[in-house]
Amino acid sequence: MTTLNHTGISHTVFRLLGIPGLEDQHIWISIPFFISYVIALLGNSLLIFIILTKRSLHEPMYLFLCMLAGADVVLSTCTVPQALAIFWFGAGEISLDRCITQVFFISSTFLFESGILVVMAFDRYIAICYPLRYSTILSHTLIGKIGVSIFLRSYGTVFPVIYLLKRLTFCKRNILPNTACKHIVLAKLSCNDIRVNIWYGFFILMLTLILDVLLIFVSYMLILRAVFRMPSQDARHKALNTCVSHVCVIILFYGPGIFSVLTQRFGRHISLHIHVLLANVYILAPPMLNPIIYGIRTKQIWDLVIHMLFPKQK
Repeated sequence: MTTLNHTGISHTVFRLLGIPGLEDQHIWISIPFFISYVIALLGNSLLIFIILTKRSLHEPMYLFLCMLAGADVVLSTCTVPQALAIFWFGAGEISLDRCITQVFFISSTFLFESGILVVMAFDRYIAICYPLRYSTILSHTLIGKIGVSIFLRSYGTVFPVIYLLKRLTFCKRNILPNTACKHIVLAKLSCNDIRVNIWYGFFILMLTLILDVLLIFVSYMLILRAVFRMPSQDARHKALNTCVSHVCVIILFYGPGIFSVLTQRFGRHISLHIHVLLANVYILAPPMLNPIIYGIRTKQIWDLVIHMLFPKQK
């Protein structure tokens, strides 16, 4: 499990503890994890299938939603099975390469989802402010380019993290008090100077997530300005109603993450298992609830789901 070098013991295998301090409750904690994963997997897979197979849904809003659902599947699959293995079998051992791979996919998928939420805000702006030119502006070609650009931004931004972690020598404890590997948590186990890791993590936060939140905020300020200029109250209500699902998903995506960061920064007296549980809510809730929100709030999707699950008997 370990190898020797000139700095002492360099760990090549780490151990994820799951929820530290609540090891005796892991079986019970695994129940919401398992249920959320099943719902996320089935819900998002169904959403992707319906959007891709129904030509009537090949519109910009639904295609972006399809990308978001795909990212949710990746995020859930990168994290929850590992957590369930810890809860059910105590299988917390993870190699350094596998740990770094998990860090890469979790971080890049978060950035991809954030980018998609920005584009969906832009989509709502175009739909409300330029309804007659909506399909012309957001053509399928442009949607494809946007998807590729967000993918390259997300994975390209996180890719240097692989090098930043691989250069480190891990000669401290090999215990990770979490259900998944995290960049800075892993870096803190090394005996090297990790200031570059910390500053690059800060750079990613400022350049992507903070910028994305600002862009979404500006988009909705423009949307609200356009909506309140509409002469009819019914038109204003209809326009705002098309944004409700997206706003709910935005709050669900950024809300737990911001709260988790604030508790880690200022809640020094909060128990470690609370921090870990909050971090897992950030991972579990959006993939599980996104398809439910859009399925219930979007009539076209809801009707197709009902027709698929309960076909009329001839």
